[in-house]
Amino acid sequence: MKQRLFFVLFSFIVITACLTPQLQTETATPPVVTPSPISTSNADSLSSLVVCLGQEPNTLYPFGELNEAARSVLAAIYDGPVDTIGYEYQPVILTRIPSLENEEAQIVRTPVQDGTQVLDADGNLASLESGVRIRPAGCRSDDCVITYDGTTSIEMDQMVVTFRLRPDLTWSDGTPLTADDSVFAFELASEPDAIGDPYLIDRTQTYEAADEKTLQWWSLPGFIDPTYFTNFWAPAPRHVWSEFPADQLKTVDIASRSPIGWGPYMVEEWVAGDHITLTKNPYYFRGVDGYPKIDILSFRFIPDPDTALSELVAGRCDILDPTIKLDNHAGLLQEMQTSEQAKAFFTTGMSVEWLGLGLVPASYDNGYDIQKDRQDIFTDQHTRQGIAYCLDRQSVVNNVLFGLTTVPSTYVPVDHPLYDPNIESIPYDPEVGVSLLKLAGWQDTDSDPSTPLRAINVKTVAYNTPLELNYYTTTATQRRQVVEILEKSLAECGIGLNVQYFSQNDLYASGPNGFLFGRNFDLAEYALGVNGIEPACNWFTTSEIPTAGNQWSGTNLSGYSNAEYDAACQAAGLAFPGEQNYIDANRRTQAIFSADLPSIPLYYRLRIAATRPDICNFDFDPTANPLWNIESIARGEECGN
Repeated sequence: MKQRLFFVLFSFIVITACLTPQLQTETATPPVVTPSPISTSNADSLSSLVVCLGQEPNTLYPFGELNEAARSVLAAIYDGPVDTIGYEYQPVILTRIPSLENEEAQIVRTPVQDGTQVLDADGNLASLESGVRIRPAGCRSDDCVITYDGTTSIEMDQMVVTFRLRPDLTWSDGTPLTADDSVFAFELASEPDAIGDPYLIDRTQTYEAADEKTLQWWSLPGFIDPTYFTNFWAPAPRHVWSEFPADQLKTVDIASRSPIGWGPYMVEEWVAGDHITLTKNPYYFRGVDGYPKIDILSFRFIPDPDTALSELVAGRCDILDPTIKLDNHAGLLQEMQTSEQAKAFFTTGMSVEWLGLGLVPASYDNGYDIQKDRQDIFTDQHTRQGIAYCLDRQSVVNNVLFGLTTVPSTYVPVDHPLYDPNIESIPYDPEVGVSLLKLAGWQDTDSDPSTPLRAINVKTVAYNTPLELNYYTTTATQRRQVVEILEKSLAECGIGLNVQYFSQNDLYASGPNGFLFGRNFDLAEYALGVNGIEPACNWFTTSEIPTAGNQWSGTNLSGYSNAEYDAACQAAGLAFPGEQNYIDANRRTQAIFSADLPSIPLYYRLRIAATRPDICNFDFDPTANPLWNIESIARGEECGN
């Protein structure tokens, strides 16, 4: 699985293709002579739109470490290459999504020998030699794994995926966009100092242009990728950027402040600390259809949500981007919508607010010492389940989030095609919660409901230890409101909290001393999400536990380890979307997770946006960039055109 803890803009990650290596060609094409870009000197006669952002972009270099504001701006400069809409992939600059069914993706048998770079049976990069465990061709389960003897001739599976670009793509300077530009992006991503996760780069054998509009991706032998259709590198303008060393592109203006793209708009100016102005790209491939609808697109930087709302009412903001933190203004936005002062948009997606349980603190890694280490509070499943029943999550949703989101049963959104509808949700029920805690050995020894339960016969906890837990989270207002509700509901079950609030930097600091990544907590509230749409079962696999061995990186902050869960997640990674094995394996991970509860999902996090009443075609999809269809957005009279 390729999802990681950090957020990645799909438009600038990979989707790949392949035909055969010998077809690679490079063709130089002279620039096309076309009309000049729009000048803003006659702005009074042009239509305009203002998007207000909650932060200034940190860069516009598309392969940089982008903040959310940068991704919103880049959605207007680039288009696609693939959009994720309603948990489905839609091609934008590709003619279609490659698939096994349309034969633009294939699994081929390839001979391997001693010294060949492969992916071993555990998903690790390996040089083939005697003793390495591998999956021979046709093997998709652990039952058929073999140990290579160093001499036998053998074949392994290899993926070959073909991506075909639209024939009418042009950079905003008039130069035709070709497959070689995507190869150039791959080369940039392969640089030693490139920003980004090298996971896919490391598992790619070949990425090349088969002709001017066709690309091919070849996996390493043994790498079977369920999301092979996303292994395409968004093009980069070789004719412009190749003049600079790759390690300078992230800082030079031509790539970081005014990059050329193929999308509906191009950068006119960036006034630091104030705004970015974009104008129509005269070479946009959808221009013949009348897109974009608006001539001039401006981005203003307004971090204060109260100011942003005032500017919306005053008409100086047309769209409030989700980077403006409107969580505490959801009720006001609903009132503004009722009074026709604004249109409010609320959606959820793949991001979840979690209550992590410190199952296995890092101090246990060298062996659990009951005399020195924190008590092993969460080993008994009944304790974890009891805590879940004692959390009034629905009250949080109703009172803090205005009923605009829901309480999850697992880490997969309920409207996702792979959500398991058979998983029963855990409601707030203190009576059931207390009974489960009693089964684990926690007892009310003083008949005083205001004091914590105590460990009387909890197997891994010292006698008479109170059920009093440290609760760590950030200082955000919403989280303070959440804690206030949860603290009261947990107290109903005899669970005490010592709440401590930290800055985001402190809470998310690296291990071994950091609270989350150092696995130094009892309970911790944090958010976890991805921009992709594939279920992230890998969040809770053993390999994702932050340890000294992986430089304290990973998403499994609770230290949860379950071989059955790992196997189910691995099985999902060896099947393809649409296959029954893929569906079954993903739902199996959800069933195991919901029973074990290594972390408790509190609610799906809200994404909030707003527009002025006369704005049309703003489509706030849960799985897409908020401005994914910026070329279609219009206002007033333009809405009818």
